[in-house]
Amino acid sequence: MAQTALSQLLALAPFLFLLLLRINAQSSTAPAPAPEGPINTTGILDKAGGFSTLIRLLDETQGGNQIDNQLNNSHDGMTLLAPTDNAFQNLPAGALNKLSEQQKVQLIQYHVIPKYYTLTSLQTVSNPVRTEASGQDGGVFGLNFTGQTNQNQVNVSSGTVNTPIYNVVRGKFPLAIYQLDKVMWPMEFNESKASAPVSSPPTLNSTRSGSGDGNTTAETPSTKSDAKSTTVGLSLISGLWLLCMGVLF
Repeated sequence: MAQTALSQLLALAPFLFLLLLRINAQSSTAPAPAPEGPINTTGILDKAGGFSTLIRLLDETQGGNQIDNQLNNSHDGMTLLAPTDNAFQNLPAGALNKLSEQQKVQLIQYHVIPKYYTLTSLQTVSNPVRTEASGQDGGVFGLNFTGQTNQNQVNVSSGTVNTPIYNVVRGKFPLAIYQLDKVMWPMEFNESKASAPVSSPPTLNSTRSGSGDGNTTAETPSTKSDAKSTTVGLSLISGLWLLCMGVLF
């Protein structure tokens, strides 16, 4: 009997050993996920592909560094509207080259919203939405979003450009990046050209020229008045001289 019990125990030993290993594995806690490293906006765009012009402008204006720095110091997150290379190529010829350095900064900031938005939240957002170019005044350099909740489709408008959002490049808080097939050209850029001061037309004196070799100056009204006064004065003196001569003789 003792030998039989011992044999049965030895036969069950492998199963008992495997059972103990399984219980030990289940009781051990799973390792915590590694924290996400610092966000590199231009790195994300470079990995996605098709955003070379936007990356170049982000580097030139320091916009990429500003986005990354603000993400580390903000609890609201940020949203980047990312025009593709084709979007920039479809701009009028020389449009980017005609912008001043300040306008290039404003153009990049116009595509950055200082808050994280999902596509669903953009459908019901209160317009106009303030951008980084707006500063504290949301009425300037603002964007308008419209959409249909049942289709999960969102359109964005600058007032001069309207385009749908086609693709989500990144949708994880604190940074959302949405692909655009058009550049959101600020309406304020067009208004600044329209309000440029117009040079005043040349005056009459500056347009009249003398005859001959061109050195003769134009006769002004004051010159005519002085000449008339001189003529009247000479006439009066001549009249008095004749009157005196008549009395003497």
